[in-house]
Amino acid sequence: MEDLDALLDLATGLARDAGALLLDGRAAARVDDASVATKTSATDLVSDMDRASEKLVVEGLASARPDDAILAEEGASREGSSGVRWVIDPLDGTTNYLYGHPAWGVSIAAEVDGEGVVGVVYDPTRDELFSGVVGRGAACNGEKVVPSEASDLSQSLVATGFSYLPERRAHQARMLSTVLPAVRDIRRMGAATLDLCWVACGRVDAYYESGLQPWDLAAGAVIAAAAGASVEGLEGPIPESGSAVAATPALLEPLRDLLDEATAASA
Repeated sequence: MEDLDALLDLATGLARDAGALLLDGRAAARVDDASVATKTSATDLVSDMDRASEKLVVEGLASARPDDAILAEEGASREGSSGVRWVIDPLDGTTNYLYGHPAWGVSIAAEVDGEGVVGVVYDPTRDELFSGVVGRGAACNGEKVVPSEASDLSQSLVATGFSYLPERRAHQARMLSTVLPAVRDIRRMGAATLDLCWVACGRVDAYYESGLQPWDLAAGAVIAAAAGASVEGLEGPIPESGSAVAATPALLEPLRDLLDEATAASA
């Protein structure tokens, strides 16, 4: 059995180091800089700072645990032989980062034999380090966090996000016309990792989104579930399905029912 404390310590140190690197580079980062490129669409951005953060994390992991597998957003991926795989988003919220919005972070998860067991998300702007270990709870800067006690969907604050693909984005906008009147309000931070952490600590009562990648979900899902939230994929298991719904236990089924209604209405 892997030493989960050792995995947590390694992820924590690397997330903080990557966050410091990103903070140092923030003043010079610009959305119109020549180094900024696009990926899946004209609005899906990647910068030199994404790549620099990924390089720092991947090199740190390779040095400490050379036999582990890695799956990272910007392509620094490899097979391993240890049964451990690291899933990395070196800068979740790149658009926020480049525009100066304070919702972005570094996300590192460890899986053992395909199961997410450790999650770390570092929010450098607030200097908040969220962590979770399966079966052991979740914390922010070392202090235990738990979800809200919300049980009435109509009085719940719900976070979501939108795809970079225009056709999927249009569908998500149509769904909102059903979801928004049925909840207290909607929040859109622009960083799925932070959305999940904020479910974990009660800053929002629930979160849903589709069209995501494993690195968007891996660490945050571990943290939210470890904190006591109910976390599921909308269209299959997390993180492979590319979708998630996370909520206080009392809200999960009502929210899923509402999303089913919204999907049917927007088809």
